[in-house]
Formats: sequence, structure tokens, C-alpha cells
Amino acid sequence: MFEYTFMQNAFIVALLISLVCPLIGMFLVLRRYSMIGDALSHASLAGVAVGLLLDVNPILSAFCLTSFFGVLIEVLRNKFRRYAELILVIVLSLSVGIAITIISAGLVHTNVESFLFGSILTVSHSDVVSVVLLSVVSIGTIVWLYPQLVMLTFDEDGAKIAGVQSKLINYIFAVLVAATISVSIRIVGILVISSLIALPVATALQLQKGFRTTMEFSVLFSFIDIVAGLIISYWIDAAPGGVTAILSVVMLMLVILYKEIRQVASGHA
Repeated sequence: MFEYTFMQNAFIVALLISLVCPLIGMFLVLRRYSMIGDALSHASLAGVAVGLLLDVNPILSAFCLTSFFGVLIEVLRNKFRRYAELILVIVLSLSVGIAITIISAGLVHTNVESFLFGSILTVSHSDVVSVVLLSVVSIGTIVWLYPQLVMLTFDEDGAKIAGVQSKLINYIFAVLVAATISVSIRIVGILVISSLIALPVATALQLQKGFRTTMEFSVLFSFIDIVAGLIISYWIDAAPGGVTAILSVVMLMLVILYKEIRQVASGHA
């Protein structure tokens, strides 16, 4: 299986995704920002459509446009705090409208199905390079801002009092979410990116460990979900996005079942 170049490229991208997605997802889930990830994952479709229209790398164009929408959400969220959910609907509608208009008008002659559902056949060398660059920048930024991100996650008001530049970091974090979504497009597809960001973290939270341990387990679960999804999708000739999403839910259910069995066992002990 791994003697094929496309599988080697797909596996490299899958490894990076399994690391980046839960790292970003941890902060998104705990800050209850999961819907922002969902809105931006759909916004990335507009970036892909614009990239295909302008004949540039769709991953980089998705990153640029999704970053714009991510920063726009933060700007509007700060100005209209009472209408945060409405802001997400507006951004999602605008971005999806742009994508549908470009695609339906026949301006794009490339099949966008692989971007919607994910594909292991279409991951090119340039895609790998783009994903590596975005992943390195994302991981480096998370390591650099880790203390501030943790403070903002658990006590945003306290972080502001302590001198953390919350607005600037929130803007940077919005760009990190955009980068995470962009690197995931080729393998898992636009429609299930948000589940890949949230579900491994939700699974790890069931273990009720400390913050760092939960993050480590979320990376582990993400790695299992994505790599298993990649291998299974190769053998059954299906889109890896759908298989990975199913495995993510199954993993969550298994961990919840394990937790319930342990509680029952400890109650009888």
C-alpha cells in the first residue's frame, strides 16, 4: 500500500493533521468555540473555489480566505457580543454563497468533490509542502503562546487583568484555526473537518485527566482515527473523510462505554 507515492503523501499529511487538529481543537472545545470551527470549515470552500479560479494552490488560497473570515468573526464578535451566533451564520452564508456562485457558474473546471469529502488520490507534492509549512507554523505558534492560550481558555477576564493581550491572541488563534482547517482539506474534506477538530478532544475529555494529559490523549485518539480511516478508505475505496468521521464517533462511544463499565465495576467493588 505504501509503495505508492500518493499514499506516502497522504500518510505524511495525515500524521500532521492528527497532531495539529486536536491541539487547536482542545482550546476551541474548552472555550466553547466549536461552532466557529464549523463556520470556518465551510468558509474554506470559498477559498478552494477562489484558488481553483485563480489557478493557485487551493490549500494556500483556503488558508488566506479562511484567515480573513476568522479575523472578521473576531472583529464582529467583539463589537456585537449579543449576536455572536448570528455573526457565524452571516459569515457561513457569505462564504458558501461565494463558493456556490463560482462553481455553479462554470468558472471552475476542476472536480471539487475531493475537497468536500477528502481524497487520498489527489494529494500532490505541492500540497504536502503547503501542509508541512502551515503545520510547522501552527505548532510553533501554539508552543509560543501556550501559557496565554491556557489562561484565556480557563479565565479570560483574569488573563486580561494579568496583562495578556486577549484581542491580539484571539486574532492569532483565528488564523491558527484557519491553518488547521486548510491542512485538513485534502484528506478529510471540508464537510467533516469540524468533527475531526472536536471529537478526539471530546473523547479525551471523557477520561477526566489534567489539561496536558487530556491534550496528549486527544492527539493519540486523533492519530488512531485518521490513520485507521486512511487505511480503511484505501481498502474499501471510499472517501477518507467519511470513514474518519465514523471512526471518531465510534471511538467516542467506546470510551464512554469503557467509562460506564469502570464506574459500574467500582460501584460493585
